[in-house]
Amino acid sequence: MAKKQETAFVCTDCGADFSRWLGQCSVCKEWNTVKEVRLGKPSVSRRSAGYSGRQAAVQLLSDVDRSRSERLSTGIGEFDRVLGLGIVCGSVVLIGGAPGAGKSTLLLQALAKSAASGMPVLYVSGEESPQQIADRADRLELPADNIKMLAETSVEEICAVMDREQPRLVVIDSIQVVHSTASDSAPGSISQVRESAAILTRYAKETSTSVFMVGHVTKDQSLAGPMTLSHIVDAQVVLSSTDDARYRILRADKNRFGSVGELGFFAMTDRGLKEVKNPSAMFLSRSNTPASGSAVTVVWEGTRPLLVEIQALVTESQSGNPRRLAVGMDQNRIAMLLAVLAKHGGLATASDEVYVNVVGGIRITETSSDLAAMVGIVSSLQDRVVPHEALFFGEIGLSGEIRPVANGEARLKEAAKHGFCRAVIPKANAPQRPVKGLEIVAVASLVEVLEAMY
Repeated sequence: MAKKQETAFVCTDCGADFSRWLGQCSVCKEWNTVKEVRLGKPSVSRRSAGYSGRQAAVQLLSDVDRSRSERLSTGIGEFDRVLGLGIVCGSVVLIGGAPGAGKSTLLLQALAKSAASGMPVLYVSGEESPQQIADRADRLELPADNIKMLAETSVEEICAVMDREQPRLVVIDSIQVVHSTASDSAPGSISQVRESAAILTRYAKETSTSVFMVGHVTKDQSLAGPMTLSHIVDAQVVLSSTDDARYRILRADKNRFGSVGELGFFAMTDRGLKEVKNPSAMFLSRSNTPASGSAVTVVWEGTRPLLVEIQALVTESQSGNPRRLAVGMDQNRIAMLLAVLAKHGGLATASDEVYVNVVGGIRITETSSDLAAMVGIVSSLQDRVVPHEALFFGEIGLSGEIRPVANGEARLKEAAKHGFCRAVIPKANAPQRPVKGLEIVAVASLVEVLEAMY
């Protein structure tokens, strides 16, 4: 009896896969988006290649050759920072982002800088023609003499060309259009993406070739395709734009060779993406006229401190159900801070609408911004201006205590470097030696914070 054809059920919006058909996708909550796709059967050559009769060598961990762990610089400092101070030989990086975010531009700039240093590189394009890429390089005024181009979508042909050209850095643009003869399903399907990524990853590990794969994103800005794609690659980074679309933020969601959550900042210009050496200044372009509801904090992103402004607006509600809205912060945490403020600070906002926004389009995930958010809310509630030269950071507990945060001294030095004169911080974060030009106000409770605000 013929073997039944294997199938899967995949959401066309978010790429989630299921074992059976569903009317509503349980991941993105969209209706009628789960479609049945044919997985296809592996070819005879792929099945027979599973066991060759050769036994794999076993060795001690201390005897493993670590020469492959050397890092290659892309020539772009912010890009290297997100990757973990460079590209590890043999690593596979998946880069995603919305259309027009600048993924191809960033990778082309990295290839041009790497090729200029004498590194053999290869750009594999499955969506754009070589003429389009050449026009982009000419528009960005990039040296294209040493960049080799290949317009191909067959992963077997791509590996054959890489065998012949021996590049050290390869860009695959994009993984969604690459297909393999080992699967008879359509290009872009779950089985094709998984099979193609596995072949490219295996080639990268065997030859110490560094591979960048461009991935599409869904409408909720998550990477499309099967979840196994994220498990296969060594690093997964996402390029997104800020609210005003002038800047781009590169974030590492997964990195086996560096820290997760590291951010790289770029400015989009007519010459491509340019590094932002001082991102704190980018987020602190405040008005010269002080206004109530504004407070500055220092967050820790990856391996460096970052100054950001938090704005709050408290206004009387015109309905019986006041809104609590947070942009760039966890909305549930804002609700918790309001409860602490009412219980231990004596300032109730039950009948007011509260809006909190992190300026610049960045999203804060750590708790060190609690103190600045609370100060901004109180400032707007009382319509009193917080001094421009003041800075706040610290975590607020449910009992009203101010808890310490990590890397307190580095945060203070970053604040002093940008001209801040006063810092309200947790008492446990008070430095043993004074920071030049910075007045330290150490607080232990919410009551002390309210006294020290002005």
